[in-house]
Amino acid sequence: MKRLFSLLLALVLFVNLANAQQDPKAGKILNAMSQKYKTMKAFKANFSQTLENPSAKVKETMNGDILVSGNKYRLGVSGQEILNDGKLMYTYLKDANEVTITETDAEAEAMSPSKIFEMYKKGYKYAHAGTETMDGVKYDVIEMAPEDRSNPIFKVRLFINQKDSTLKSWQMFRNNGNRYTYTIKNFQANPTLASDAFTFNKAKYKGVSVVDLR
Repeated sequence: MKRLFSLLLALVLFVNLANAQQDPKAGKILNAMSQKYKTMKAFKANFSQTLENPSAKVKETMNGDILVSGNKYRLGVSGQEILNDGKLMYTYLKDANEVTITETDAEAEAMSPSKIFEMYKKGYKYAHAGTETMDGVKYDVIEMAPEDRSNPIFKVRLFINQKDSTLKSWQMFRNNGNRYTYTIKNFQANPTLASDAFTFNKAKYKGVSVVDLR
């Protein structure tokens, strides 16, 4: 579960050069991005994650999807689903056909995708690192670094659409040499939500084993 939370924190952490000063231009761009998502009642998207470690000759890609509304979310990746209705968390393992139910704790709330667009406001330094064009679209590049030097993530590079302030992709750099690239695909604002969108409906999972740790 910790590894899944790391993924959320990543479909979520924003980080730059440890000694940089706060950049007003970057702050304006980040504020516009944050406001963009705060006006949405919900959103959903597909995403890809690529792990690269050149020295170890590693390059792996996985795909996932996410649905978010306020402090509620549903994340699917690598044969697993995590659902959080704001009070309870359901972690479903497809291969084992097993779901574990726990109460939402402070750590889970801190890593909620609903907070990813405001995390830069506390504990991070940021700077504008230029612009880049991908598939004919121009993006502002923002680099951020945690003020806490013990953080294993030392830098994250964000690509924010100049036209509509949406976050397209980001790269996360870790001290162990791993680099993660996340790319958002098929983004949809304010989708229609099913009544059980953020709770585990046992009836939809025939024969599922339930581990209730509440």
